Amino acid sequence: MFTASVGILLFGLVLACAGGAVGAAIGANYAFVLTGVCVLASWGVFAATGSTVGFDYLAFGPFMGPHVAFAGGVAGAAYAAYRGYVDDAKDINSPLAGLGRPDVLLAGAVFGALGYLGQAGISRVPWFGTHTDSVALTVLVSAFLARCLFGGAPGRGLMRGSLLNRDALPSGVQGLARLRPGENGRWLQWQERPAQVVTIGVMFGAFAGGAALFLAANVGAHLAGRGLAPNLAAANANTFAFGISAVIILFLITNRSMPVQHHVTNIAGLAAVQFFPLLEGSSFADYTWTATSSWQSGAWLSAVGAVGLAALFGTMTAFLAEAAARLWHNRGTSHIDPPAASIWLGNTVVVSVAALLS
Repeated sequence: MFTASVGILLFGLVLACAGGAVGAAIGANYAFVLTGVCVLASWGVFAATGSTVGFDYLAFGPFMGPHVAFAGGVAGAAYAAYRGYVDDAKDINSPLAGLGRPDVLLAGAVFGALGYLGQAGISRVPWFGTHTDSVALTVLVSAFLARCLFGGAPGRGLMRGSLLNRDALPSGVQGLARLRPGENGRWLQWQERPAQVVTIGVMFGAFAGGAALFLAANVGAHLAGRGLAPNLAAANANTFAFGISAVIILFLITNRSMPVQHHVTNIAGLAAVQFFPLLEGSSFADYTWTATSSWQSGAWLSAVGAVGLAALFGTMTAFLAEAAARLWHNRGTSHIDPPAASIWLGNTVVVSVAALLS
């Protein structure tokens, strides 16, 4: 939406600078909670009008897009630790405005602008840009850049960081055993055991898959009756449960052991709406969504299958996040978001597999 012309691109760039600074000021996780609020508000606008302006600008654009506001907060925390203002660059809960340091907010602004430009560029890569989640990938790349720039010892100069802090790796252990959770910066201690990962993946995956199917069908049928594309709702259906999951982060910030599962609900909802048309003998691009009240028994059986696939891909995504946490986050000096890595990989797998089967 914000790349249709040079003027619009520059307008969005200015807004992204402000969005990144706001993300740093209020803290990355608070910014992400507001992303969830914007997603839910955007669904109201979308269901009533058929306009995606809320998704394009508010939730996933330069206002509160994770690649702008959340990424700006992550980079601001890394920069603040690099300058010696804070002790923990992984603390993405604390609002950085309380430091009274304008340069921290300006660092967030710079990364907000970089996130905006990066996402616009990724989304235009032939084939890949339409077969991945460019927002999640931009969040990941932005965090990599912040760690490489600011991840070294405070005051030792730029570009002294690395993706892994070798000092945090256990000695005398080789291979994958070195990635077992340690005491240094574990991501979510209550969510790292395989049985818990599976349970969260299956249950939250089914939870999101069912919601996405109902929204795709019923809102899609409503919008189609107004002359809009019948799969317009399906294209955005995975964001609703994702928005709910993002709001849940607010309770995590208040020191509650909440499950972090927005990566699960995002990809599970996507899987449900991508594979339901295939189970109905069609493809996502060609399927005409109808209200669930008119579904026959065959469609309901397809819905059960789609929810089962949502649970399967939700579980896959939950394991990908834990793997990313052990690979980059736990052993690093700054926050590299495990859910963003998981969403990027999970989206690419789901969309690519669905395209191959179409």
